Amino acid sequence: MSRVIPHHSTPPSPADLETIAAAAFADIPEELRRYAADVIIRVEDFPDDDVEQDMELDSPFDLLGLYRGSAMDSHAFGGVPPSVDMIFLYRRPILDYWCETGEDLSSLVRHVLIHEIGHHFGLSDEDMERIEDEA
Repeated sequence: MSRVIPHHSTPPSPADLETIAAAAFADIPEELRRYAADVIIRVEDFPDDDVEQDMELDSPFDLLGLYRGSAMDSHAFGGVPPSVDMIFLYRRPILDYWCETGEDLSSLVRHVLIHEIGHHFGLSDEDMERIEDEA
């Protein structure tokens, strides 16, 4: 099944952003994608109140995405992870950033995915930048 990334004359819906995210995830280099092979990508308009408080956000627009999941060591050695790994993409902050910068939306979503996976699994900013540059 081929995915068609919708053309936007209006803000992308959550379903549109899920389609963009699925295509972006498939385009992430294997070196990084293997860390999150079973991750679920979920689109929400904004982070919930708990995330806002935990992350000490000044505004819900301050967070584009968040990786929630078990530590890598619970996956190692056959351990059973206590929860499902999920990447939350926050649609309204992403769209706000997209409008401010004029950056390609698919590239922006791909960048957020790479950074959420990378930060969760302890990769440095330099590692993630190298992975993005090589892709």
